[in-house]
Amino acid sequence: MQAQDVLLSVRGLARSVGSRRLWQGLDLEVRTGERLAVSGPSGVGKSLLLRALAGLDALEGGEVWLRGKPQSEWPMPQFRAEVMYLLQRPAPASGTVGGHLAEPFGFRIHAGKRYEPGEAARLLHHLGRPPTFMDQDAAHLSGGEAQVVALVRALLLNPTVLLLDEATSALDAETAELAETLLRTWVDAGPARALIFVSHDRTQQERFATRIQPLSGVTA
Repeated sequence: MQAQDVLLSVRGLARSVGSRRLWQGLDLEVRTGERLAVSGPSGVGKSLLLRALAGLDALEGGEVWLRGKPQSEWPMPQFRAEVMYLLQRPAPASGTVGGHLAEPFGFRIHAGKRYEPGEAARLLHHLGRPPTFMDQDAAHLSGGEAQVVALVRALLLNPTVLLLDEATSALDAETAELAETLLRTWVDAGPARALIFVSHDRTQQERFATRIQPLSGVTA
């Protein structure tokens, strides 16, 4: 691969929690088409790393780069539209599922994008949800349903790099594998997409990742 295939990279990242150093001098590259799993024991800072990549958590050293441009030089709303973070428990939503999916398309940062209800319904159908699911009250979704909606909303917004922090943990095994298939298709459709994910399910890491990065192996 050539240098232009690198979508997201980090150089020399450092982060502590209290007096404990999590990582020092951490380097990482994610290239077009990759599905990178960040692996490591509890407490090593996997979620903090994803938050740092999304510009949601302060760093003590180092820099994050998107397509060769430092995170610090991007307008942060634009950066977060390109590098999108999905947490394990999505924020509570209101209105219908369809309205919640359409909502971010009204934000200025997504002004060039168009909400397609048919595409939303197609993605939900792939994840086992019928057309009537679009009319459900988003405030009363189960944990698994909320993860399905958050994932579909992210895919509709089409970021460059998708960061998944245990984002399928509340799904049953069958739906989790459907989500993996959907994400593989999305990444492969390109032209320049990748994802980074954290999962405590080692079987999922081995089944879904194109590469596994042990975070404990790059800490100091």
